[in-house]
Amino acid sequence: MTSNALYTTETRTDSGKTLGVSRANVARYAALTARSVLGLAFFVFGLNGFLNFIPPPAEPMPPEAVSFGTALMSSGYLFQLIKGTEVVTGLLLLIGRFVPLALVVLAPVLVNILAFHLFLLPSGTAFCAVLAALELYLAWVYRRAFAPLLTARHVLAG
Repeated sequence: MTSNALYTTETRTDSGKTLGVSRANVARYAALTARSVLGLAFFVFGLNGFLNFIPPPAEPMPPEAVSFGTALMSSGYLFQLIKGTEVVTGLLLLIGRFVPLALVVLAPVLVNILAFHLFLLPSGTAFCAVLAALELYLAWVYRRAFAPLLTARHVLAG
């Protein structure tokens, strides 16, 4: 049975049980999957910044990319700050707490990662584009949480 009003599709099994798949269930699981994939990616790559458990690529990086990475490391704090941010926001996404905050904090990090791969190391652009798409999808899913941030004129309470 298919019903447009309820967005429900029912399938009967051999035993007579009805399995229902609703649009709301698909949307819920899509958001959970997107949140988990994005959280896992940033948690793992953030931890890798501290523990170096992922082997470096076999081919050498372009000199501009090496210079950029060297500048981050030689600052003494910026690389650790970025990787720490990735670990914390990835963990928040994985456990499903403070998800809108994690998305807001992660957005500039993701924009920088995407720009790095677009301009300095094009080989990783596709993976970054997937992460950016997941971020944008989750921003849409949690759009009600962002509505107050996007108010042009906000009246102070009190």
